Amino acid sequence: MDKKKKLLVIDDDPDILKVLRANLELYGYTAVTADSWTKARAILDDQVPDLIILDLTLPDGDGLEICRLIKEENHRVPVIMLTARDSISDKVTGLESGADDYIVKPFETLELIARIKACLRRSVPVDKALTINGLEIDMKAHQVTLNGKNVELTPKEFELLSLFASNRGEVITREFIRKKIWGDAKLYSWSRAIDVHLQHLRQKIEENPSEPEFIITVAGVGYKFRE
Repeated sequence: MDKKKKLLVIDDDPDILKVLRANLELYGYTAVTADSWTKARAILDDQVPDLIILDLTLPDGDGLEICRLIKEENHRVPVIMLTARDSISDKVTGLESGADDYIVKPFETLELIARIKACLRRSVPVDKALTINGLEIDMKAHQVTLNGKNVELTPKEFELLSLFASNRGEVITREFIRKKIWGDAKLYSWSRAIDVHLQHLRQKIEENPSEPEFIITVAGVGYKFRE
């Protein structure tokens, strides 16, 4: 259990806030609540939670745009969207706005807790290092070592590796990579840019780039960083 992790719940329904707070605290979390984006914004200005649960419909802001703002400022903080919208297109839009997970109301508490735990496992604190099969990524120092040997990465390569590692175990699309790494930058071919940087990154961290151990291609979908 992830005891004492601090979760921020943003929802304009007082009953949902009350129930969520009680259940989250029952499972060992510290829950802070806000019934508007204005109040949540004030909380985020003062402290960064370990995870955010965000309702898509708020009285003073659109949940999708709020998610984008949160991720721009605190991109390593996992966001789980709560919504009554259950179509595939709504889920895709939510995930592409930066959400780490998407759960439809009404939901079971056990399912939400399981999703919270999964998101927290995947998140990489900025002041800690992640080590997987001899590959160590120090987020704070921006350093990477492989089996104890330093790996020299360009800033974009490190950013790309950090993105994969922060979403390890999850399939991420090329469009998601573009938005996170290049944003609205005007490139002649951002698809080519992804290919080139990914090729260089694999050459540096994979023993056999043609049969990668860490960054796996998911045909027709995107990529996944092996857990």
